[in-house]
Amino acid sequence: MKTLLTFTLAAATLSSTVQLSAQNQSEYLSLRLEMERAIRKGNAFLQSQQDKDGFWGEKETPALSALVLAAMMRDPGLDYTKAHPSHVEQGFNWLVKQQKDDGGIYVKGLATYNTSSSIMALLARGKKEDEPTILKAREFLINQQTDWGNKGTSDNKYDGGVGYGGTYAHSDMSNTYLALEALYHSRQIAKDNKAGQQPELDWKAALSFISRCQNLESTNDQVTSVAEEDEGGFVYFPGDSKAGERELKDGRVALRSYGSMSYAGLLSMIYADLNPDDKRVKSVLKWLGANYTLKENPGLGQQGLYYYYHAMTKSLVAAGIDLLERPDGTKVDWRKNLGRLLVSNQGKDGSWVNENSRWWENDDILVTSYVVLTLEQLYYSIPE
Repeated sequence: MKTLLTFTLAAATLSSTVQLSAQNQSEYLSLRLEMERAIRKGNAFLQSQQDKDGFWGEKETPALSALVLAAMMRDPGLDYTKAHPSHVEQGFNWLVKQQKDDGGIYVKGLATYNTSSSIMALLARGKKEDEPTILKAREFLINQQTDWGNKGTSDNKYDGGVGYGGTYAHSDMSNTYLALEALYHSRQIAKDNKAGQQPELDWKAALSFISRCQNLESTNDQVTSVAEEDEGGFVYFPGDSKAGERELKDGRVALRSYGSMSYAGLLSMIYADLNPDDKRVKSVLKWLGANYTLKENPGLGQQGLYYYYHAMTKSLVAAGIDLLERPDGTKVDWRKNLGRLLVSNQGKDGSWVNENSRWWENDDILVTSYVVLTLEQLYYSIPE
């Protein structure tokens, strides 16, 4: 089985395991076959969209090519005992050429996003010769960690997190989660290469920033008001939520939590090795259970819907949660529900796209990559 670059929390407090009956086994087998077909069609569509120079979408955003390549490398139909398809190798050859002297893999901007996505693609390829490229890219990401004001202290609300870089300098939850993901999954390469001269990420500071993005007054020193229905969920960065605000009964204003960043927050806490019994973990899981839906990105409607599906899948698989508990005590087989939904709404040409254009989700290359990666994660994580 291919490595999907995930891990499972050992603590039983987070685990909710599916007990497969004969009927469930049959349903899962059928779903796996349907997902495998959808993945194959999705990757065929992506192959058809490759530029003659090897990249996908726009050359200014290597993350698009990186997402496509990661999706192709994890295809269950790809035979790893043979050479990789020429179009895949061409894509990787283009991608590694985008690395700058500072170690980042980008063209003009969005350096963190592009570099993080590129590391994940190179890890999916799994070639020894990519390790120097990955190590340089890791160092770039580590150096992107914010530490404004007094060095070594989290005296600025953005400290510990990571932003886009360039003109989008300050930290946000999305770039932080993507950077932590790339750093976490490439940590063994750094260890094996004895990269002692490489700077280390301040994980304690990262956790401080993550906590400042969570609507939880007892652990967030930046908030003074949280609505009960938002408790435990996450916002984009301290003081800002893409889901807006809500006015409390006493006239105070509180930020609204929303789905995609709440899953990003959960996954970031896992990467930061936060104890599963910690109130921050329990609180976000409670919010996610209360707000579970596949009809929308909670708090944002159709905006960022496929990013939401992707983040949901990665975080719940990493947390070892097969069944997500709802407030009434019922447990949702989110994996089966999401797999069926994604298989059913694939376009005839093999693509997926969001009619809502927020965050580029009207781009069929981006959204198809998100979905193929999500289906692959589902495919490999289905209980035996």
